[in-house]
Amino acid sequence: MSVYVHGDNILQKENHQTKYRDERSRTYLREIRERYEKWKRANIALVGPVRAVTEQDVDIIGKRTRLFNEYKNFIDQQCYAEHFDSQSNLHSSALEEFMYYLFRDLTKDYSEHALIGKSHAFKDIFFRSENYLSMVTYPNTQVEIKDHDFVIGSTINAQFQCKGMHDVDRVSFDMPAVAIECKTYLDKTMLEGASTAGAQLKSRNPNALYIVVAERLKLTEAVNLKKYKVDQIYVLRKQKNTDREFRYLEGYVSNPIYPDVVLHLFNTIREYLSTDWHGTIIDGIERGYLI
Repeated sequence: MSVYVHGDNILQKENHQTKYRDERSRTYLREIRERYEKWKRANIALVGPVRAVTEQDVDIIGKRTRLFNEYKNFIDQQCYAEHFDSQSNLHSSALEEFMYYLFRDLTKDYSEHALIGKSHAFKDIFFRSENYLSMVTYPNTQVEIKDHDFVIGSTINAQFQCKGMHDVDRVSFDMPAVAIECKTYLDKTMLEGASTAGAQLKSRNPNALYIVVAERLKLTEAVNLKKYKVDQIYVLRKQKNTDREFRYLEGYVSNPIYPDVVLHLFNTIREYLSTDWHGTIIDGIERGYLI
């Protein structure tokens, strides 16, 4: 799957056989394409941060955040926001691609083959044989997958074989170490869905980190965040959500995406990836406490 998910979204609209064929859509897509390519080139030319902590990290993340703010401000203009609604995923996919630019060089430091980007990732594995004869001759392996907006992890190639048999069942699946749910805004229903996905992921990979990244927040104080199975929630604009019809009224101030929030997100994941994941019973006994 391509890591340039926002670019792919634009391309799908450009090539759509029935939608976006009118002159206004074509004009808007040309304008967005031009600005997108500029944003993409600038991010590719910018290197870092990487696995090792450097004095340049804050500056690099500041530059990536500034580039994203400039591009997001462009596509968030009222004309584009009203023409391409939330169902088109134009705006949410930009945040997903920003995650790729942010973590691209970090994961590359670990392996050229590291999994990064949008993923149909591992959810569960089971074996479905038609009868007992089938069971003892061939594994009939089934892998259940779950879509994640952004993943850092590994692609695993595995094979299963019944004892004494020659036929091999080969399967390949993506296993997240980090999964990030990307939202333009986060409400209670979205958080509940993210919590379910986080619990499912951790039931199969207990060491996995599950994070929600949203531009704005649509939650009240009545929500108990402690009960949700997510490791962290980032609100990049440090701002409550405002419905689109009010966001373009005179006097409304849209906060920028704050570089200090992006920096905290990056450092949290970098530290997690570089730390040993102690979680065995033996580790717990040596400490005197198990969890």
